[in-house]
Amino acid sequence: MIGTIDWASWGTAVGTLVLAAATFASVRSGNRAGRNAERALQAGLRPVLFASRPHETVQKVRWGDGHWAVLAPGRAVMEEEDGVIYMAMSLQNVGTGIAVILGWRLDTGQIISPSSSLEEMQAGPQMVRPDPTTFRPQTRDLYSPPNDLSFWQAAIRTAEDPDRARVEAAMTGTDPLLIDLLYGDQEGGQRTISRFSIARYGGPDDGWFPAVVNHWYLDREGPR
Repeated sequence: MIGTIDWASWGTAVGTLVLAAATFASVRSGNRAGRNAERALQAGLRPVLFASRPHETVQKVRWGDGHWAVLAPGRAVMEEEDGVIYMAMSLQNVGTGIAVILGWRLDTGQIISPSSSLEEMQAGPQMVRPDPTTFRPQTRDLYSPPNDLSFWQAAIRTAEDPDRARVEAAMTGTDPLLIDLLYGDQEGGQRTISRFSIARYGGPDDGWFPAVVNHWYLDREGPR
C-alpha cells in the first residue's frame, strides 16, 4: 500500500534547501565583496617609492658618526671619507600610505635598454625578485610620508664588507649600481621591494642620478 505524500514536510524540505542555497550564495558574495573592499583599502594605503623629481627642497642627511651630506632632489650621493663609503638617495613616495624602509641590498648589472629583445629583458638580472632574507637592516627608522620627499641612507664602514667592492667599482667606473629597498606600510604590512639604478650622467663631476627600475609586491601579485 502506497502511503500518502506529506506535502507539508516536502514543502518544508524544499524551502530549507532553497534557503541554504541562497545563504551559501549570499555568504560567498559577501566574502568576495569583503575581499574586494580590503584590497581597495590596501591599495589606497600602499606606499610606492620613486626617485624624487626636481624640487626646490634640498635635504641635509646626517649619519650616526656625524658625517653630513647635501642631497639635492633627484640626486644620489656616494662619497668616501676616512675609509667609510656614505650612500644616500633622494626619494619621493608617490603612494598614499606612509613607507617605512626596512632594509637594503646592493647589486650590479647592465640596465636593459628600450631596444633590448624580449629574451634579454627576461634574462636581465634586474628582472629577478631578490630574496627578502638577503637584505641588510636599516640601523635607523626611515619614514617616507605620502606625496612628499624623503631619503634613504646607508654606509659601508669596513674593508671586509662584502658589498664594498661593488660600490668601489661603481664609483671608479661607468656601470650603474643597483640598490634594492625593502619597505612596508606603518603597520608592517604591504611589503614591497623597489629596485633603483644609480648612475652618473656624463663625467665624474656630474653627480649621481637615481631611477626606479622594478617594483615587487611580497603580499600579492605585482604590477606585471
